[in-house]
Amino acid sequence: MAACKSFLLLLFTIFMALKPANSLPAVFPTPTHFQSLFKQAKNPKPNIPYSSHYFPQVLDHFTFQPKSSKIFYQKYLINRHYWHQGAPLFVYTGNEGDIEWFAANTGFLLDIAPKFQALVVFVEHRFYGESMPFGNESYKSAETLGYLNSQQALADFAVLITSLKQNLSSEASPVMVFGGSYGGMLAAWFRLKYPHIAMGALASSAPILQFDDIVPWSSFYDAVSQDFKDASLNCFEVIKGSWEELEALSAQREGLAELSRTFRTCKDLHSIYSARDWLWTAFVSTAMVNYPTDANFMMPLPAYPVQQMCKIIDGFPAGATRLSRAFAAASLYYNYSQARKCFDIEHAADVHGLHLWDWQVCTEMVMPMTCSNQSMFPSSGFDYQEFAEQCMKTHGVRPRPHWITTEFGGKVLKRFGSNIVFSNGMQDPWSRGGVLKNISASIIALVTEKGAHHVDFRSATKDDPAWLKELRRREVEIIQRWINEYYADYR
Repeated sequence: MAACKSFLLLLFTIFMALKPANSLPAVFPTPTHFQSLFKQAKNPKPNIPYSSHYFPQVLDHFTFQPKSSKIFYQKYLINRHYWHQGAPLFVYTGNEGDIEWFAANTGFLLDIAPKFQALVVFVEHRFYGESMPFGNESYKSAETLGYLNSQQALADFAVLITSLKQNLSSEASPVMVFGGSYGGMLAAWFRLKYPHIAMGALASSAPILQFDDIVPWSSFYDAVSQDFKDASLNCFEVIKGSWEELEALSAQREGLAELSRTFRTCKDLHSIYSARDWLWTAFVSTAMVNYPTDANFMMPLPAYPVQQMCKIIDGFPAGATRLSRAFAAASLYYNYSQARKCFDIEHAADVHGLHLWDWQVCTEMVMPMTCSNQSMFPSSGFDYQEFAEQCMKTHGVRPRPHWITTEFGGKVLKRFGSNIVFSNGMQDPWSRGGVLKNISASIIALVTEKGAHHVDFRSATKDDPAWLKELRRREVEIIQRWINEYYADYR
């Protein structure tokens, strides 16, 4: 039985235990897994048009224990080039990583800031990047990690935004919150919990329905598989069959040595599952970021990289093994620039500070996931008990599988929410856990057939397709309407 790992929701992520239907266990790539990818990034601190600031934040917003009033410094970024007093604040609710990374990949806010004369703010999530309440000791035990959860993060945002408006002498300014993936979930939840602070939210690729049994547990991996099947049925079949060939290697005496040669590893592999996870991560990540233009979010990739992977697979001669084809396709993800002579698969470096997501998955972010027989991945079931035991072993805590729907609600947003846009692209596997239909006149779903993971938040380019331009136009139109209504009501 394999313990599966969390998958970044950005990337935004999951950590589950699977009950495999065959001897090759399925796996959910985790932030730990992504570390082996991110270490290849040469510039984890990109140049961005923001100034950095640090806000004195309290450790615990909800109790009055002696330790509650401990102060830590929360990082936030500001661009005030277009802003004047009384104009809107556009606030990005930070994800599970350092804030510069998200600012560099969320150019939409700056693109539209001139139209609204908006102040643009990116707030880092507690326990990520430089916003560490206990410094290097922040992740040592449940004693410190207990202060890492979405409710504390939302309260951080509320306190910081309120203080910022006071310091700017602009308390009448409307606030629009934005977020992608986990950040999108936080943006939507912030509007629900703090409607007096944020007059609206734009949540892109936010899988807020991926909890409990609201959506089928197999939906994520079914969606990944459909992306590849739509590109090429042969491509889908080759990947689906590659796991069996990989498993067969594990039974051979020199299997690891042969696999090391096939995968061109820099060092000999110690586990066949490292190669499996490497492949798995490449296919899932590429489905997420199947953008219509060249991009460098998780890795440098060409436009529509799923289709490019499938072209590689379909271009092999008939006698080639499925595993060798799958490796060649995955190499596009890891080595599109052709700069790598070998792959360092088993040695990771967490350059974006993602590893603490494991804690959140083991406490509140419990999203059951399985692989169905229709998937191109080995079929697997979900075993909550094994998942809980793994969390207890790793962190000394047991998950609360129903806490998110208890705290934020599930399918009943119509009864208590307003002014939220949920945007989703159906090529993004996380879209299956998102809001895909209008819930009310002011809880709006914008869905595109070809969109990938928060593609609408990327900087506009001259090569953007018409459907993406139209999606952003509709978003701007809605934001403008809500801001106009805010000013009318305020007067």
